[in-house]
Amino acid sequence: MNPILVEVYRNQVLESFHRGVVCVVDKNGNVVYSEGDIQQVCYPRSAMKLIQVMPLLELGGQEKFDFTLEEIAVMCGSHNAEPEHLSVVNSILQKIGLDKENLKCGPQYPTSKRDADELIRKSEKPHHIHNNCSGKHAGMLALCQLLGVDVEDYLNAQHPIQTLILQYVEEMYEYPKEKMIAALDGCSAPIYSIPVYNQALAFKNLVNTESYPPKRKATCNTIVKAMAVYPFMVAGSMRYCTDMMKVCGSRIIGKTGAEGIFCLSLIQEKMGICVKIDDGKMLPQYNVAQAFVEATGIFSEEALLSLETYKQADLNNFNKFVTGEIKVREGLFNGLKIN
Repeated sequence: MNPILVEVYRNQVLESFHRGVVCVVDKNGNVVYSEGDIQQVCYPRSAMKLIQVMPLLELGGQEKFDFTLEEIAVMCGSHNAEPEHLSVVNSILQKIGLDKENLKCGPQYPTSKRDADELIRKSEKPHHIHNNCSGKHAGMLALCQLLGVDVEDYLNAQHPIQTLILQYVEEMYEYPKEKMIAALDGCSAPIYSIPVYNQALAFKNLVNTESYPPKRKATCNTIVKAMAVYPFMVAGSMRYCTDMMKVCGSRIIGKTGAEGIFCLSLIQEKMGICVKIDDGKMLPQYNVAQAFVEATGIFSEEALLSLETYKQADLNNFNKFVTGEIKVREGLFNGLKIN
């Protein structure tokens, strides 16, 4: 049984808790800190987006279509479908000669409640472009256009772009594709089962690029830079990915995934981290991720003050009375050493 990572208290009584796995690897792939079974297999979900966009960039898509770093960031993102996000996704589609009707990620109300309410007020239905993964799908369509292959069936696991993406997944996660079990993500794109340890490896590999051929190195550097410079495109208002990278993007990038996944890269230290919350809840992954960011010692307490509530926060009822708190387990990340 994996250890408790996050605890929920009501009037100082432990009411519930969240178990999970943490794996931190150094630039050589050695485990320098862990909690739980790091060989536990799960799906990276949206944390895989940084890998899924790689073939588009490495094969020259950025140059061919004149993609900006902002557009690359939204391809890596799980956005709120705020107006800024929709504008950038539309820009990608326009550059590749397609439009939002080519997206097949599934209609979804905007993650942003404000923008979801606005659709309802206008009696409008959500569209594929409002899906939090529409940036990733626009990137996949761009890869189709780059390679000159069919755009209608681009989500089929046997489609040329998906078999190509799988090659990159195998390489970056250092995990044989024969051991992966393919499934459908929430947006209907293929997704692959991978151990927590290998998910940490992939985020280490994104920043440990010295031995790579020039194109692979440039691709990884572009992805990291896009996320660091345009964190709003990765998520949006009141989202941990965005808020954390606004503060820490010069040294740390991070990406959430559904069902309790959060992965991070330490840019200068060339380290990778994966967090998996066993029950799939989303908030605890941010609690653990923020506890890790603080434990690195890279940033001062003052610099991280705006992120403090992601590590530990009061819980309120409908009258806005404080009923308890959610916080990481005492001692989590004790002994962590960042080289």
